[in-house]
Amino acid sequence: MHPVTGISAQTTMGDVHVAVGDLERSLDYYRGAIGLDVLANADGRAAVGVGGRELLVLVEQPGARPAYGYTGLYHFALLLPERVDLARWLAHADRGSVPLVGLSDHFVSEAIYLSDPDGHGIEIYWDRPREVWEGQVFERMTTLPLDVASLMAEVPEAESEPFEQLPDGTVMGHVHLKVASIPDAIAFYRDVLGFDLMAQLGEQAAFLSAGGYHHHIGANTWESAGAPPPPEGSAALRHLTIVLPDVAQRDRVLERLELAGHVAEQSDDGPRVRDPSGNELVLAVAS
Repeated sequence: MHPVTGISAQTTMGDVHVAVGDLERSLDYYRGAIGLDVLANADGRAAVGVGGRELLVLVEQPGARPAYGYTGLYHFALLLPERVDLARWLAHADRGSVPLVGLSDHFVSEAIYLSDPDGHGIEIYWDRPREVWEGQVFERMTTLPLDVASLMAEVPEAESEPFEQLPDGTVMGHVHLKVASIPDAIAFYRDVLGFDLMAQLGEQAAFLSAGGYHHHIGANTWESAGAPPPPEGSAALRHLTIVLPDVAQRDRVLERLELAGHVAEQSDDGPRVRDPSGNELVLAVAS
């Protein structure tokens, strides 16, 4: 059953918190390879981001190992403002021999994929203009090889193209999760939280959003069908953050959660709840 009222169209994604096995190793990677600033670092916990905006929080669990074969984080996705920003980052990655996992054209966006030292998936992408894909996501969102030559034509002098960090306008565009069941994920993210289902690949993957975006939440079972959450001590997702525009909108979501039998727990970051696969979400309010 769909909710009477969907989630606010102004809903966005906030910071993602992950456990890492070696904090200094991770900070070196996120500064040098990705291009994020260290915004805070104390007591085994560090925040990284751009322009003073926190995008990722790293929590050290010494010796933690990657969590493969469980539910959790598939990747978090950093959205860059312009295509040239993506080209500059790729030129930087090429010069620095940053290992990549994939380069894809999704029709709605162009994306580069990689993994951090703990196996956390990362996507760096830019969106094609909304008028190009709006209303066509279900039929046309796809995965094709990225036209690297076309992208790099944005920076003709790639060898000398300056790069110090990701641009200030970088935001957390979406979060893609490993889940145990796609029907259960849809029942939670669409029918309880109120996101719209934008695209679906049978019982393998689903993409959901607020306000007509192509997706704020991705979910797949490619590595995790029927799987449990990762064991304690894993280098795994701690929580993702869904940002509502105001307290009233958050309260509406909390009311729907309670009616559906999901009781949120209070925390310093905001109310927390787990999806059916054990992935933890924090419901925050825009500052």
